[in-house]
Amino acid sequence: MIHGLSFLSLSASVVLPWALAGMVQGQKITEPLLKDVPQSSTVQVNKLPNRKLISQVPGASTTYYVSGSGNDKNSGLTPSSPFRTPQRAANLTKPGDTVFLMNGVYSNSSPSGSVLVITRSGSSNAWITYKAYPGHSPKIQHDGWHGIWIKNGASYIEVNGIEVEGNNRNISLSYALSQKNNTGNPKTSGSCITIDGRQNGRPHHIRILNSEVHDCGGGGITGIEVDYVTLNNNEVYNNAWYAPFGCSGISFLKNWNYDNNQSSYRMIVTNNKIYRNRMYVPWIFNGKIQDGSGYIMDRGRNNEAGSKLPPYQGRTLIANNISYLNGGGGFHAFRSDNIDVINNTSYLNNQTPEIPYGQISMNDTKNVRVLNNILYSQNGKPINLSSGRNINTTFNYNLYNNNGYAASGKGPNDIIADPQFVNAAGNDFRVRSTSPAINSGIKFDFLKTDFLGGPRIKGSAQDRGAYEIQ
Repeated sequence: MIHGLSFLSLSASVVLPWALAGMVQGQKITEPLLKDVPQSSTVQVNKLPNRKLISQVPGASTTYYVSGSGNDKNSGLTPSSPFRTPQRAANLTKPGDTVFLMNGVYSNSSPSGSVLVITRSGSSNAWITYKAYPGHSPKIQHDGWHGIWIKNGASYIEVNGIEVEGNNRNISLSYALSQKNNTGNPKTSGSCITIDGRQNGRPHHIRILNSEVHDCGGGGITGIEVDYVTLNNNEVYNNAWYAPFGCSGISFLKNWNYDNNQSSYRMIVTNNKIYRNRMYVPWIFNGKIQDGSGYIMDRGRNNEAGSKLPPYQGRTLIANNISYLNGGGGFHAFRSDNIDVINNTSYLNNQTPEIPYGQISMNDTKNVRVLNNILYSQNGKPINLSSGRNINTTFNYNLYNNNGYAASGKGPNDIIADPQFVNAAGNDFRVRSTSPAINSGIKFDFLKTDFLGGPRIKGSAQDRGAYEIQ
């Protein structure tokens, strides 16, 4: 779907569009690169296991209930009379409504269909919210094209605390490889959550929160021609395995400009755990395996041949995320600008032998800051990538492991040392009390909390990486 190498000219999500599919206000950003400017932040973070429902819709006009034991002939207006399918509720929603999903497994009703197609919009002061009923763990489980498909310009939508599982558990690699030229098989290529702006209007102001998104042969969370999207406190794993479209765990392609705001963050990706997303089937466009990143922002300049969109001017924040054991890079941007990559931990990505571009790679970018991250690469593989086409792209105050490979674009305050993870083999990427990551970062005042929701500064200075030692 989305690639990141500069010699390529077209992404598979454009070639094969059927395979894929913000905050209410942007967050203020006024601080310069190496100067502290106090300011407020409204990004809230929570530990993923708590799955706290962090946002409420004020003045919701109607609340609908959906249950695995419900019936679409019910009223759907009480927990004791719930609908059976989330689509039944979605077809009724108006601004300010809430759809509670109760315990149950929700599947696509047709072989190529989607479980939940969202086409109705909320408004700036009355979002439509789809979320887990308190104490419940609903699951969308599908083998069609999308678990959740937000399309036709649907905006002011929140998805909160919902598990979305694809079809990978039912697919073998040999079968997937036998389908490598089949562009019409949703069983190998279905995506988990797609925010799709290619037809009938472009979605904006979308929040995906506290959700578990996994085992989709296509993308995990995919946005195409969207703006003002917030992804916070999600767990995104085991996606992109079997589609021939070049997918990744979290990907944005060809962002569009809902407005001209350049003083606030419009795309916000924070506190997510992203792992084991990987391509095993070659991209049909060129027969290569070159994606499967944890996170990628692709072609935000919209300058490829035939593009009808102007360059995306919004700012993007990628902060407090943990990305590990993905096939491609941990965090990657290609022909995209105005990005802050702050306080992330990226560990042993580039698991795919063919992919060489490091834990955090900025390829043909402009106005990018990569600060306070921990990057840990395999021996003999690049730690990061800062291409010669970058303009005003800064790596600084990062920590790189000593793997025998020089860092690209190394800043004056970057250090090469052992981060001293507590238990990386057990996926515990906190650092020990003796780690050189502690109290050695630069203050980025926008971030008030770390991955676990604790204070971002606990000591003399900000730590490097997703965690702040408490």
